[in-house]
Amino acid sequence: MRLYSSKISTIVEAVNKTLVDAGDLEVSDREEFKRDVESILKEYRRKDRELTDRAKDELERKKLAYSDLFKLKRSMADDQDFGIGEEALNWIANQLLELFMQSKFVSEIYADDSVIRKKLKEILRRHMQADEDLDREVRRHLKHLTENTSTFEIEYQKQLELIKRKHGLD
Repeated sequence: MRLYSSKISTIVEAVNKTLVDAGDLEVSDREEFKRDVESILKEYRRKDRELTDRAKDELERKKLAYSDLFKLKRSMADDQDFGIGEEALNWIANQLLELFMQSKFVSEIYADDSVIRKKLKEILRRHMQADEDLDREVRRHLKHLTENTSTFEIEYQKQLELIKRKHGLD
């Protein structure tokens, strides 16, 4: 699961429609509410990028293989109680729930936390699913290469960037 910046406005609108229009939340200022939701999503992206950069620096410093990046990043994320991969859905949903309870723009919460959390996770899953779809598409183009080789990793990144541009993703 990955949150692309191009999906943030779509997610904000989906949260607004799913929770506010459906009557789970009552907001005093819809535009400010949307900006608050957007800020949580942007903060997630910022922290995720920061972790990735720190993990890359650590790989370089320790002279580890690039294939260890995700394992190192996961370890760093666990140390900071930050969700990556599938846990990203929980982390973002929890942050949004906390925001709803503290925001001066949310006048009333009518649904239970579990109901709101479930709806948020469905929205996030639907819009963050692109990562797995991209991976499948990239791998279709790289069938001729052997996985876990430096050539595969380099070509994978190149192909991934091309496909992201094609689909208008980050």
